[in-house]
Amino acid sequence: MSQKEGVQKVSEQQVAELREEVRERAAPTLSDILARAESAYAAYLEAQKEVARAYRGSEIEAEKAYKDSEQRAKNARDGSIRQAMKVRDEIIEKALRARGEAIAHAEQSYRKAIEQAEKAYKDSEQQASNGCDESIRQALGNYEVAIIQAWKKREKNIAQAWKIYAKETEKETESRD
Repeated sequence: MSQKEGVQKVSEQQVAELREEVRERAAPTLSDILARAESAYAAYLEAQKEVARAYRGSEIEAEKAYKDSEQRAKNARDGSIRQAMKVRDEIIEKALRARGEAIAHAEQSYRKAIEQAEKAYKDSEQQASNGCDESIRQALGNYEVAIIQAWKKREKNIAQAWKIYAKETEKETESRD
């Protein structure tokens, strides 16, 4: 039973009691009427106070319902904010992991490319060195062959020169004799 219904029942009871008193007294005196009027007025004032208390109770309940709704809204807001921040943090964490993996992959590819470049350089250097060594061996071989041929040619030229000299000297000796 609400406070308002309680106030109405109390007022109705008082009114019913007053009516009963009026019936019991068939010819009331002026003082009786005034006393009943004062009593009725007092009951009216009490009923008015009860109505005011009932309205105040309703106001308190409405305020409490508002505060409860406000708290639920704050809780929902805070929960949504926490969830949004959690999702944001998870996305940032995934992005950082992906970034780290990409950097590691890029660094690995970079190191592999450097290793391949170093290997290619060393292979080229080795081939160049081998080619150079071979060219030097060939040049030294050609030099030795050329020196040997030149020496043989020198020997042959010297031998021819001595032959010519010997023939000339023989002719001169013959012509002197």
